[in-house]
Amino acid sequence: MLKSCKYCGRIHDSKFNCGKKPQTNKKNTKETKFHRSRVWTKKSIRIRERDAYLCQCCIRKIAGTVEEHNYKNISVHHIEPLCQAWDKRLDDDNLITLCGYHHEEAEKGNISRRILKRIVEEQNSSR
Repeated sequence: MLKSCKYCGRIHDSKFNCGKKPQTNKKNTKETKFHRSRVWTKKSIRIRERDAYLCQCCIRKIAGTVEEHNYKNISVHHIEPLCQAWDKRLDDDNLITLCGYHHEEAEKGNISRRILKRIVEEQNSSR
């Protein structure tokens, strides 16, 4: 059936790929499935509670800290990535709450895993 394409503006068959339609990147990897799971949701809430819903790098004024008690744009970070340490995906000592900036820095390797592990040890010992 011929239709007006909302991506290129031309008229062509609805099944024709004009090349202008954005590609969807739906990866259904085990990591993606894990991040959508109820188990991960519960664990990430527990880690956020442990860390008082604050970025643990900002509290310690580690590289690039703007606000010491930062609770904005926080997420739970796997210190050892899922693809390298699948068995540690739910271990409290492999998880830390970080703001978006520090999470990105940790992903790039600009904040060492050793430092992050030391912070987690402090958090777990203070409980």
